[in-house]
Amino acid sequence: MMKPVLSKPMRHLLGVLFAIIAILTIGTLGFHLLGGPQYSWLDCFYMTFITISTIGYTEAVDVTHYEYGRLFTIFIGMSGIGVMGYALTAATAFILEGQFNQVRWRNKMEKKIAQLQGHYIVCGMGLVGSNVVHGLALSGHDFVVVEVENQHLKSYAEEHPAALYVNGDATDDDVLLAAGIKYARGVFAVAHEDNQNLVICLTAKQLNPNVRVIARCHQIKNFAKLRSAGADEIVSPDYSGGRRLLSAMVRPHAAGFIDDVMEGEGDLSMEEFFVPEDLHGQPLSVLYKSNRDTVIVALKRPDGMIFNPAPEHLLEKDDVLIAMVTVRGHSRLAGLVTK
Repeated sequence: MMKPVLSKPMRHLLGVLFAIIAILTIGTLGFHLLGGPQYSWLDCFYMTFITISTIGYTEAVDVTHYEYGRLFTIFIGMSGIGVMGYALTAATAFILEGQFNQVRWRNKMEKKIAQLQGHYIVCGMGLVGSNVVHGLALSGHDFVVVEVENQHLKSYAEEHPAALYVNGDATDDDVLLAAGIKYARGVFAVAHEDNQNLVICLTAKQLNPNVRVIARCHQIKNFAKLRSAGADEIVSPDYSGGRRLLSAMVRPHAAGFIDDVMEGEGDLSMEEFFVPEDLHGQPLSVLYKSNRDTVIVALKRPDGMIFNPAPEHLLEKDDVLIAMVTVRGHSRLAGLVTK
C-alpha cells in the first residue's frame, strides 16, 4: 500500500501522541523507582496520569519525603501541562484546516483508483507531464497522476477537483502500487531527471512486465540506458521540438496537417485499432464497406510496417491498423475492430 503523506497538523498530532506516551512511560518508571517496590505499576501509572492531567486527588505514590521525588513530580507535571496545551493547539489546527474532509476524500480517491483497469499513470507534473495529462483528459482516458512535490500537486488538484492522484515518489514500489500499476495500460515517466525516469521504468516493469512505458529523456546519451531499463518508447522534448521547428519552416502545410490530425483537431484524428480473431484471413476491404470516412494509412505487424496496404491484403489476428478517421468513421471502424 501507499506510504501515507501526512499533513503538518497530522504530524503535530502524532508528535503529541508520542510525547504523551513517552511522559507516561517515563513517569511510571520514575515513580516506581522512587516509590519503591511497595507501589504497584498501576499505582505508578495512576500517579503519572493524575499529575500530567492536573486532576490531583491524593497521591497514589508518596514521594514527597524525597527531594528528588518532588523535583521529579514537578518535571512530570510541567511536561504534562506543556504537552496538553500543545495537543489542544494541534487538535484545533487539525479541525480548522479541514483535515477530516481531506482524509475522507483521500479514502474515496484510493477506492476509485483501486477500481481502475487499463488506465495510464503519469509520473511527474512538470510542463511535459501537464501536457500529457491535458491530452489524456481530452481523449477521455482514465489516468492517475503521481507527483512528489506537494506544491505542484496542490495546484493541479485545485484546478482539477475530480482528478485522481498519488502524492509520492514514483520510484517507490508502494507509490506505483497505490496508483494501480498492476492493472495499468501504460506509464509516462516524465520526471525532471533522466535518472529518475530510469528508476521509474525499472520499477514499473518489475511490478507489471506487460505495462507499456514511455520515458522522457533529456540527454541523448541516456537513450540506451532507458531502453535497457524497460522503456518501450523514449522521447526527447528537445530533439522532437527541434525537428518540429524544422518541419514548420520547410514544410509548414504538411506539418500543420499532421499536427491537426495527431491532436484530433476538427473532424479528423489518427487512431490505432487491433484486428480481432474473427477478422483473421479477411481482406482489408471488409473494413471499407459503407465506410468512406476511414483511410487505413498503415498496418503494423511484428515483422514490420506495411504502408498503404492494398484492399485485398489479408488481415491477421492482432494486426495493428493505423487509420485516419472522421468522428463517424471512428465509430464505424471501432464497431468492427478493437481499439
